[in-house]
Amino acid sequence: MKIVMKFGGTSVADAERVRRCAKLIKDRAAEDRVVAIVSAMDGMTEELLALADAAETANHPAMNARLKEIRRRHEEAAKQLSQPDAVAPLLGQLDQLVLGISMVGEVTPRSRDAVVSFGERLSAPLFRRALELEGLKARAFTGQEVGLVTDEKFGEAEPLMELSLYQIADALKGPLEAGEVPVVTGFIAATQHGVTTTIGRGGSDYTATIVGAALKADEVWIWSDVDGLMTADPRIVPGARLLERIRFIEAIEMGLFGAKSMHPRALEPAADRKIPVRMKNTFNAGGAGTLIIDDGTRPNEIIRSVLLVKDAGLINITGAVMMGRPGTAARILGLLGAQGINVRMIILSVSEGGISLAVNGPQLAQARATLEANLLRSGEARQIQVVEKVAIVAVIGSYMRGHPGTAGRVFAAMGAKGINIMAIAQGSSELSISFIVKGDDGPEAVRALHEEFLGK
Repeated sequence: MKIVMKFGGTSVADAERVRRCAKLIKDRAAEDRVVAIVSAMDGMTEELLALADAAETANHPAMNARLKEIRRRHEEAAKQLSQPDAVAPLLGQLDQLVLGISMVGEVTPRSRDAVVSFGERLSAPLFRRALELEGLKARAFTGQEVGLVTDEKFGEAEPLMELSLYQIADALKGPLEAGEVPVVTGFIAATQHGVTTTIGRGGSDYTATIVGAALKADEVWIWSDVDGLMTADPRIVPGARLLERIRFIEAIEMGLFGAKSMHPRALEPAADRKIPVRMKNTFNAGGAGTLIIDDGTRPNEIIRSVLLVKDAGLINITGAVMMGRPGTAARILGLLGAQGINVRMIILSVSEGGISLAVNGPQLAQARATLEANLLRSGEARQIQVVEKVAIVAVIGSYMRGHPGTAGRVFAAMGAKGINIMAIAQGSSELSISFIVKGDDGPEAVRALHEEFLGK
């Protein structure tokens, strides 16, 4: 088998954990060909972003403190892995880059990506060394070196997929045939001109599934600090259970609603090519984990998971002037999109006289100000009402489709608990039903629905 294994930040946070991951690969490499995708050490991306900010303002005390901590963590790991100089050249390059930024006094998206890339670049040689200590032949590569190319949208670059797939397959063919374990940096890539880019949220998972697609891997394994996907947040529902099998469309939907899952776009390369994805816990390697696969297996439950999005806000936009006016919804979403405001739900009344939007709580004030400044002054809306501290509850299951009575059971369960529903949305795919309740009612709503559909 060909297996791509991705290890998250908590899994490679120090030398001891890196050795644990290397042992997991050794257990498989005896029979299978394995490629490792590595993230930066836990918290390192945030540390590097703060370093870039300090460099921009030429705040040398803060710069030096950040550099000292970055150097300490990686040099300590290198010493424990019996190769003290493993990261010395890279740390020297980081020093020079940050000094240059401080002299210019400006951080561009391009230079910020260059700084942030050092998290994964420093992690890869440490991981390679850990594999060597386990008796394996290994070689470290950056995303650029294996041929992962993107557009020039720094910070959220989009891979040029077909070219990347071809180049990655070509670059990794030799090492795999030679019995080596390639260690590839997640999250970072490069433009066609060789300029470093990062591929945004879920970037290391995305790298793993792209590499899996390129190699036509048998499976992609995502190692993190959780056992897998759950029927609910166990902090809200103590009886929540592990989902041992789930469909791609369900996993994608869960990611959209904030479950501790893979980023939805990271699943697409595997879903498109029907490559199974396993979510496993580095610290509970013997656990079943969650297998994401489309194999026609039908679960017993109609609902697979009940999720809660806390700290949201609801905006109600009303006015008869909106009725029959084409493009109103597009204009509203365009105004918010231009400000980088993410809309979690949108509900349009049949009369066209009202539109309700749910946004993340921290963005509510900005969303309100943007809409009031543009819609009320122009007369495109008559009233904009804001409700703070609401929660979004979502029930997810691909087999709700065509199953009568599911929505009725959802709302009956809410009625039995005396929970008022403020807005409702259900997509035409019937993959999920989501609704808004008062923030304080959110956890109780999740528990009631979990009991109704999945047992206590």
